[in-house]
Amino acid sequence: MCRSIRTLREPYTEVVTDADIEAAALQYVRKISGFRTPAAHNAEAFHAAVAAVAEATRTLLDRLVVRGGGQAAARAGSTESGTQRD
Repeated sequence: MCRSIRTLREPYTEVVTDADIEAAALQYVRKISGFRTPAAHNAEAFHAAVAAVAEATRTLLDRLVVRGGGQAAARAGSTESGTQRD
């Protein structure tokens, strides 16, 4: 686990911003690829991977159902990007 990626679901985080999601995606791709910054010939693949991981993260957070999380789980939250979370 990449230690700089924090938990982005309730009850650990009430509001998840697009910046939070992008940062987590970037850290994940850096960890998997082994590159902090890609070489020019790998930049397109690197940035496409970050975008794909960010989108998968948004989808996951939108579809997760948190049970027993108290007040945070009782209300329907939303990400800062306006995506409704169930």
